[in-house]
Amino acid sequence: MDRGLKWVSIWSTIGMFVVLIMGAIVTKTGSGDGCGSSWPLCHGKFAPLANLESLIEYSHRLVSGIVGILVFTQGIWAWYKQGHKSGVKGFAFGGMFFTVLQALLGAAAVVWPQSDAVLALHFGFSLAAFACILLLTILIFDGHRLAATSTAPIPPKIKIGIWSITIYSYVVVYLGAYVRHSSSGLGCSTWPDCNGQWFPGFTGPSGIQFIHRLAALIFLLSVCWLYIEISRHCRNRKDLYFGGLLSLVLAVAQVLSGAVVVWTQLQLFPALLHNMIISFLFGILCFMCFQTLARKQSKDEMKTNETRVASLNR
Repeated sequence: MDRGLKWVSIWSTIGMFVVLIMGAIVTKTGSGDGCGSSWPLCHGKFAPLANLESLIEYSHRLVSGIVGILVFTQGIWAWYKQGHKSGVKGFAFGGMFFTVLQALLGAAAVVWPQSDAVLALHFGFSLAAFACILLLTILIFDGHRLAATSTAPIPPKIKIGIWSITIYSYVVVYLGAYVRHSSSGLGCSTWPDCNGQWFPGFTGPSGIQFIHRLAALIFLLSVCWLYIEISRHCRNRKDLYFGGLLSLVLAVAQVLSGAVVVWTQLQLFPALLHNMIISFLFGILCFMCFQTLARKQSKDEMKTNETRVASLNR
């Protein structure tokens, strides 16, 4: 049932992840101006081959366009076929909305020069689109099981913690994107100290890099706290327990990959790995947020439960 929707969802999720990585490649290689100030064409052409920068930028646009079609196909199809499931309509709308928003912001950055602060929003919107599409895909594949795992109560402290850390992670992501767009990646050319100092101040490239590192450290400590609290009070909630464990592993990996980025002097592969890890980590945190929400049973679920109760009473 809905086999076609599942395949579209798989490709939408993979495609949006590829768009995230390709966007990072555009930024890291300085290819944002590879197509000049024209959009959606590149120097007024459909297939520019002028140089490597134009090829990278145009490939990113082409893949983004294809993925955008997949995302809208997934969203509309899921809304029509599985809109009765809790969360489906919200994630379908979110995926389509943020996909359009990040595309428009990317186009605006090409046609009208933007500040580093505005450019840094682009990755964040793409990440939000990826999270919505990922969660929608999870629901399409296993919505009933996910609803069933949310029966055990969650202490308010943990619920607030999950949501607060997820929101804060978005702030850390924005700061990381701002570091890239402001060319502050080597503001601190050493790690864990900053150019031989433990407190370089908050001004200039070193200050921007230091603020990002400080925010990342607070984030790591927050994730550690969350995992400990879930282990103590919600170990029976396997969705939250394994989500918290994986979040902790990825948070540690994110910090270490950030160190490698500095040690390798902003080499492309470590930088891309840094983006990959935060993408998965943000998706897991969003999944945990969704799992904390109280959900009403759909009519199909109520009928299934009634059937089970009737069979047990026979």
